[in-house]
Amino acid sequence: MNKLSIIIPVLNEISTIATTIAHLEKVLSKKIAYEIIIVDGGSIDGTIEKIKANDALKLVLSKKGRAKQMNTGANSASGDILYFLHCDSFPPQDFDLAIISQVSQGNKAGCFRMEFNDNHPVLRLSQWFTRINHIAFRGGDQSLFVTTQLFQDIKGFNEEYVIYEDNDIISRLYAKKQFVVIPLTLFTSSRRYRQNGVWRLQYHFAMIHFKRKLGHSPEQLLNYYKQNIL
Repeated sequence: MNKLSIIIPVLNEISTIATTIAHLEKVLSKKIAYEIIIVDGGSIDGTIEKIKANDALKLVLSKKGRAKQMNTGANSASGDILYFLHCDSFPPQDFDLAIISQVSQGNKAGCFRMEFNDNHPVLRLSQWFTRINHIAFRGGDQSLFVTTQLFQDIKGFNEEYVIYEDNDIISRLYAKKQFVVIPLTLFTSSRRYRQNGVWRLQYHFAMIHFKRKLGHSPEQLLNYYKQNIL
């Protein structure tokens, strides 16, 4: 019988974690076994205490960095399917059943379509492309499910990437032709776009993709990110 391990990396998310967990409890079908693992990277704002107060959650402490945190969460997971979710992304109703259905059909990895909680025309166009199953339209905000066996086979997240870790692992999954886009919609926050400016952030994300294609190292990508993105 399948079990889904939901893994959420957090760092100082006191303002969002309760909303995320409440949403998960609302949309989970509860028809399959699951666990919710929160991997904290060193929060100092009360996030850890908030997680500890909820007996339904499994708290795991990790070094800072999403790749490190998600690998740590995967190592502590007991499910045969891993589901990596950003704290400000909200999956659709019965998402657990949708994932199990895909795995039962032989699809070992994938994500959902995505919509932003924002009507900016650039974001609306960007979210439309997430329905297309092409690596150019993928990103961590869309979440990621992968069987535990496949995750282990590709050696998990590359911890050299402080940013771009999601795109790196997704590119390796695409290389194995092991990726589907479930035709259901996940909603995610546009807070980074509002902080940085929509056009500005889109440009810098495109530049990071381009630099990675040119062979820039994880450290070089991080330096560009730090210089240009809040």
